[in-house]
Amino acid sequence: MSAKVSVRKFTPLEYSSAIALAAFILFLAACSSAPHPQQSTPLTQPAQSSMSLTVEDLDYQQIIAAADIYLTQEPLTITTYPPPADGGGIHEYYSQAPYFWPNPKDPNGPYIRRDGYNNPNVFTAHFKVMNEMSVAVSTLTAAYIITHNPQYADKAIAWMRAWFIDPATQMAPNLQYAQVIKGVSEGRGTGIIDTHMLVKVARSAEILEQDDVLTGPDKTGVNKWFSEYLHWLTTSPHGKDEMNAKNNHGTFWLMQAAEFSRLVGDQTTFAFCQERFMKVLLPDQMAANGSFPLELARTKPFGYSLFNLNAMCVDCWILSTPGKNLFNYTTPNGRNMRLGLTFLYPYLVDQSKWPYKHDVEHWGAHSGREDCLLLGGLAYGIPEYVEFWKTGQPVSTNKTPWCDGIIGPTILWVH
Repeated sequence: MSAKVSVRKFTPLEYSSAIALAAFILFLAACSSAPHPQQSTPLTQPAQSSMSLTVEDLDYQQIIAAADIYLTQEPLTITTYPPPADGGGIHEYYSQAPYFWPNPKDPNGPYIRRDGYNNPNVFTAHFKVMNEMSVAVSTLTAAYIITHNPQYADKAIAWMRAWFIDPATQMAPNLQYAQVIKGVSEGRGTGIIDTHMLVKVARSAEILEQDDVLTGPDKTGVNKWFSEYLHWLTTSPHGKDEMNAKNNHGTFWLMQAAEFSRLVGDQTTFAFCQERFMKVLLPDQMAANGSFPLELARTKPFGYSLFNLNAMCVDCWILSTPGKNLFNYTTPNGRNMRLGLTFLYPYLVDQSKWPYKHDVEHWGAHSGREDCLLLGGLAYGIPEYVEFWKTGQPVSTNKTPWCDGIIGPTILWVH
C-alpha cells in the first residue's frame, strides 16, 4: 500500500486561472533573459514569429494567490516518507511501476504487467511530494517574475535548498530505485521518466540565477546537485537504458539531459542532445504521416501520442539556438515537428474523430492546455494553435488536477 502524502490541494478555481500564466511566464522569462554566466555561447529558445503572447493575455491574479499559499508552507521532501524495505534509504527516491499488479495465479509471486492500468496500491509518496515541490518552486518563481517581490524567490529557493542542498533532507542525485517491480526488478531505467517534473525546477533555478537572486552557496549547491544527476543520467546503466528507449521514454530522457545541461552550462551534453534529437529521436520515432507508431501500439494510444508530441516540442524549445532551430529541422526521411502537429491537431479539436483504439483509461480527459500547441503555435506562427491552447481547461474532465503540461506547474500528468 502506498504511503499517504498530505499535500495542499488547490481549489479548481485556483488551478483553472493560476497555472496558465506560470506555464508560459517561466519560458518567456528564459527567452528574454541574459545568457547563462557559465555559457560562452547563449543557449536560447527558437526565434519566434511576430505572433506572441503578453502577460495581459492571461489571468495572473490567481498565480499570486496560489504562490501566497505556498509562502505559508514548509517544504516537504522524500525524507518525510520512508520507502519500503527494498528501497535504498530515506534519501533515495523510490517508486513502483504503475502498470504492474499481483498475479492472480500466484498472489505472492512476481508482479505482472497490465499496460495502461494503474495499480492504486503501489508506492507513490515520493512521486507525489516531488510533484508538489515542482509546482511550488515554479509557481513561486512565476509570482516573483510578475511582482519582483523577493519573498516569492526566497521561498522557491527554500524548497530547492531542502531538496538539493540540506544534508538532512536532500534527495540523492540518482534514480536507482525508480519503478521497482516486485519480484522482477529493484529499479529500472524506465523510472527516469519520474523526474521529468524537475525540468520546470531547473528552469526556475536558471531564471533566479540570471536575476541574481539564487546566488552563493544556494546557487552552487543547486548546480552541484543537477550536475551530479546529469552525470548519473548520462553514465549509469539505468540512464543509458532510458536514453536508448525507442518511445516517449527516450524523448523525456533527452528533455531532462537538455534542460539540466543548459542550467549547469554543460555545452558538450547540450550539443549531444541537439544531435540526438535530429539524428535519432525524430527520424526513429515518427512515421511518414506524423504519428508515433510505438505510442499507437499502446493501450492508451491517444494519450501517449500526445504525451510524446508535447515532450518533443519541449525538447525543440529547450534545444533550439539562434543558429539551430529544431522546429525548422527536417530529417532526410521527411520527418519534422510541424508534421507531428498537423497529424494530432484535428484530434485535439475533436477527439471523437480519433481513428485508432480508445485509451483504456482517461479517454476524453485531455482537455488541458497542451505544450505542443503553445510552443508549436509560437514557433511556426500558427494563431489557431495558440488560440485553441487558450481555450483548454487546466483541470481535466476526470477531476485530476494536471495543469499546463511539462513547462508549467502541474500535479499529475497523463500516464
